[in-house]
Amino acid sequence: MFTQLISGLATLVGVTVMMFTISPLMAGLVLLVVPVSIVLARIIFTGSQKFFKAQQQQLGALSGQVEETFSGHQVVQAFRQEGAAVAAFEKTNGALYESAWKSQFFTSLMHPLMTFVGNLGYLLVVIFGAAQAAMGRISVGDIQAFIQYVRNFMQPLMSFAQVTGQIQTMAAAAERVFEFMDVQEETEPHDAPKLGPVKGRVCFENVRFGYDPGTIVIHDFSLCVQPGQTCAIVGETGSGKTTLIKLLMRFYEPLSGRITLDGVDLATLTRKEARSAFGMVLQDTWLFSGTIMDNIRYGRPDATDEEVKAAAAAAHAEHFILTQPGGYQMVINEAADNVSSGQKQLLTIARAMLADKPVLILDEATSNVDTLTEHRIQEAMRRLMKGRTSFVIAHRLSTIKGADLILVMHQGEIAEHGTHEELMRKGGRYKELYESQFAPA
Repeated sequence: MFTQLISGLATLVGVTVMMFTISPLMAGLVLLVVPVSIVLARIIFTGSQKFFKAQQQQLGALSGQVEETFSGHQVVQAFRQEGAAVAAFEKTNGALYESAWKSQFFTSLMHPLMTFVGNLGYLLVVIFGAAQAAMGRISVGDIQAFIQYVRNFMQPLMSFAQVTGQIQTMAAAAERVFEFMDVQEETEPHDAPKLGPVKGRVCFENVRFGYDPGTIVIHDFSLCVQPGQTCAIVGETGSGKTTLIKLLMRFYEPLSGRITLDGVDLATLTRKEARSAFGMVLQDTWLFSGTIMDNIRYGRPDATDEEVKAAAAAAHAEHFILTQPGGYQMVINEAADNVSSGQKQLLTIARAMLADKPVLILDEATSNVDTLTEHRIQEAMRRLMKGRTSFVIAHRLSTIKGADLILVMHQGEIAEHGTHEELMRKGGRYKELYESQFAPA
């Protein structure tokens, strides 16, 4: 397309010079069709661009809908929602069809309009050329040559008309790309310090946060966890437990207040440097397409095979790994559906053990394993957490009875804090949660 543009511009310039050489008057008349072409093209562009934008939006929505339905096809089938999924697809596809035919209709007008404008140029040349020839100012041969030059002059405009649809499609797609690129990027502090040996003292100082600034979910939160302590965070769904972890990992920044690690404000560090002190095991496991060995080694690429196997053994993952075809070299597919949810979690725990970070974050780390495996993992976790600062989010309160500090969150604030024994003696919200889990049926 770029080559065609350069060729077309060169043709326009050359032909224009030759037309003015033969007859400035007729050349001026031919050039009058250019503003007409521009006005018509502008009208069509303005009228059709909204349909091209809608077409790109609907195409993105349709692609996302197909991907979502395909990924969750088992849920769709389990709830017998195949008909609803097809209906939703047909609705989005219908909207795509509506915007597509309208955009193509407007684009299809360009070629006949440019043809009309070109014929208008021929008509002007014939009429005024005949008059000029009658007066003896130019010859019939000049008129013939001029008609050929008009044809060459209109050819780039006709080519432009043919690619109008492509140009508008690219413009609509580029607008979506630039909208994404215009999103403000995360900034890093200049001359950020480096973390020295991390002891693990973590403090939240008057932290206030909301995903939407108008809706605050963490209110003036303050807490200090000493090196080597295990801090368990419990509470109802939506009380702010996972939000605290996201703030600690700097996935989000507090609206006010600060979070420090060994007295160093995490906001003064680069995100990469701040996260280098933390190891994580999340409830929502994530594995990458690759071997089991590579997935465990992900947080520490320089680990030896022996270290990887030792971490897997400590996480009680070795038994199931060795029963898989290929063992540690078994390839986990892109969807990670050739291993169970519990096996995924064992692998992420092994990954955290191998990373060997001074601060651990465990968000329902045993939520997808059976009771026997959970007991074994808890033993391994106790060995792993020894001497390390640990944050544990748990709904099963039996797993955090031995924590040094238990925070009971309620609506973004600390409702209670203390050890298991202290909180049970208080008879407050923690005791209510604990007894609700162990009350006889």
